[in-house]
Amino acid sequence: MTVAPKRSSRFVVVALCSAAIIVDGYDLIVYGTVVPTLVDGSAEWTLSTAEAGRIGAYALIGMLIGAIGIGTITDLVGRRRIMIGCVAWFSAAMALAALAPNPELFGVARFIAGLGLGGVVPTAIALTMEYAHPRHRSMTNAVMFCGYSIGGICVSLVATVVIPNFGWRAMFWIGAVVGGLLLPLCIRLLPESANYLLAKGDRAKANQLAERYNLTLEEPRTGDSTRLSGLAGLRALFSTRLLRGTLLFWFGTGFGLLLVYGLNTWLAQIMIEAGYGLGSALAFVLVLNLGTIIGTPALGALADRIGSKPVTTGMFLTAAGCIFLLSIELPTAVQYLLVGIAGACTIGTTILVNAYTGNYYSAEMRATGLGWALGIGRLGAILGPLYGSFILSSGWGLEANFYAFAVPAVLGALCMLGIPAIHAGAPARKAAAP
Repeated sequence: MTVAPKRSSRFVVVALCSAAIIVDGYDLIVYGTVVPTLVDGSAEWTLSTAEAGRIGAYALIGMLIGAIGIGTITDLVGRRRIMIGCVAWFSAAMALAALAPNPELFGVARFIAGLGLGGVVPTAIALTMEYAHPRHRSMTNAVMFCGYSIGGICVSLVATVVIPNFGWRAMFWIGAVVGGLLLPLCIRLLPESANYLLAKGDRAKANQLAERYNLTLEEPRTGDSTRLSGLAGLRALFSTRLLRGTLLFWFGTGFGLLLVYGLNTWLAQIMIEAGYGLGSALAFVLVLNLGTIIGTPALGALADRIGSKPVTTGMFLTAAGCIFLLSIELPTAVQYLLVGIAGACTIGTTILVNAYTGNYYSAEMRATGLGWALGIGRLGAILGPLYGSFILSSGWGLEANFYAFAVPAVLGALCMLGIPAIHAGAPARKAAAP
């Protein structure tokens, strides 16, 4: 007598991916909350604006390398191993940052953290899109990736209490502890990608996972379902059929990440220069990320219904308009509203561009495609803190800070308009009952 396998919930997989992204978001945004302390001399170091911008870029350089390298390796060695390894890696790196005796070693620790953080993102997206219902992939990915903004909100709230009472180093210790608590949960509960197993040729295990989680398997496009070649997937990114979309996703992701990391690093400092106190300035960072949580899932559902291209294009343009309006003297309540909408349409747009990218590529090369888009796009993330520091130190005036961030949003919209028709994967099928 054959006993049917015990059914497991897809929610567990999405929740674990979201938890990893929460810690990822905390670790990336935490630097923006400690920058004012490091710059104004109230810490043991006194950094210039340029030095703070350079250190902010180190983690993002690590993420570029991690996203490209680990994203490609993920399609070769499996997504479960990569996720577990990356969580352990960046949790340890946060502890190293908390222990750093000088700015130079602190920057090295941030770079090391970036390697792990860069690998988590494409892996989490690939797993989420596989374990999501096929008709709700954009919305599910948006909900999962709101973990980034939840991490941002948590770090903003925690910073207002922790930094004045325990110092900036405590912010990194908290992130290390939370990451350490997540690690055993991933080891125990996170399954492997069924589509990875199928593309590798292990159809029996793929069918078991598909039955257990009620998944729809995607047949590999390579024509050889017994072997997955990461190099073949990498070459396919530059094929005539995919090249235009590949390049536009790289640029669109880059402009989106420039906005995300530029604003999260410098928004608090910009608002301080506008006359707000530290607490109020940090509240703007909180609202930026809160807007993402409120708006992005609904916009993801809209993308599932009418398509990713019109939604991502419209979001980039809306972000440009809101950021431009911040240059005008308006009531504080209106400024908070504009920042919230801008959060939904900058961080949120990047989330939906990721889902758009994942849907564009077939299952056996999805992590590779996402890894390269996020990796090359990290050039925009690296430029974000540097770009912001250049504008702030230029002497062009407060309004220029907002104009400078409106321009990349317009360019991102143009990239989305140029994406060719989506190349859907091969016809999906339900796994046969074992």
